[in-house]
Amino acid sequence: MEQKLLRKLMKISDEERAILDGSVEVSRDIYSTESGFVVNARKLLPPGSLIVVRTHTRFIHFPSHTHNYVEIVYMYSGTTTHIVEGEHRVTLKPGEFLFISRGAAHEILPADEGDIAVNFIILPKFFDKALPTMEGENLLGNFIAGSMTANGSGVSYLHFRTGDVLTVKNLAENLIWSLTNKENYQNSINQSTMGLLFQHLLNNTDKLSHVPADSAGYEHTVVMDVLRYIEDNYTEASLSEYAERARLPLYQLSRMISRQMGRSFKEILLNRRMAQAEFLLRETKTPVEEIIPAVGYENTSYFYRVFKRRQGMTPRGYRERHSAE
Repeated sequence: MEQKLLRKLMKISDEERAILDGSVEVSRDIYSTESGFVVNARKLLPPGSLIVVRTHTRFIHFPSHTHNYVEIVYMYSGTTTHIVEGEHRVTLKPGEFLFISRGAAHEILPADEGDIAVNFIILPKFFDKALPTMEGENLLGNFIAGSMTANGSGVSYLHFRTGDVLTVKNLAENLIWSLTNKENYQNSINQSTMGLLFQHLLNNTDKLSHVPADSAGYEHTVVMDVLRYIEDNYTEASLSEYAERARLPLYQLSRMISRQMGRSFKEILLNRRMAQAEFLLRETKTPVEEIIPAVGYENTSYFYRVFKRRQGMTPRGYRERHSAE
């Protein structure tokens, strides 16, 4: 599939042909209907579609612009250099992802023929199935969900350096193949594949870099790192351990989290643990008594009490309901 897909993606577009024939500017009419250069998802999506992929326009400097959607860029081959918010330079290499927040200023330096970057243009409704697969609080889910709101996510971009992660590469290529070949049951397949892709990206948060929308946003950076800490250590995470690791006063860290997230460290950790328990109940046959310690709890009665308050039923009832569905 790789060579066949590469040949398809390397095909010179009409826009690129015009550039090679002497056009010195990107044709903004293709992307935007506004006076400012705001790339509009509706201009790029076929009627009725929730997601589409298109290769990045090569051979020319793509000027600073914003998007009215979350842009996801996957580097298929070669490299591209992106400048976010006029100052953060990100060079994408094969197998890497760049998520750019809605409203973040973005420009791309000229790319050569072999530099194939694939842009995912996605409407919010497409994420209805992909987002719930990311259990609990996490960087990626908060970034995408936050970018759909008027206030934004508070982060300009996420850069996943996943060039050496084969599962990410395979899922990305499967998704691109499906979208370019318009397979049957496309929406369901693509949403499921995107959900799996997000889960594997979350398994590689050690390869992630990001920058707050406000470059002075130290507090936001700390809280994003707290979420990553919880994601990686939810069975035994504690606020005091993180505070000691980060060399921050406990009360200051607690206030940072509450201000940024609107909930406490304890609530975020509980949500992550319970989300994992719910996943294991839905997707596996692991006995409940083994799930409880696996998600970080020693007190069985406390787990049952919290679970019932959260779901309105016992873990066994939850599993039976989802088995029936």
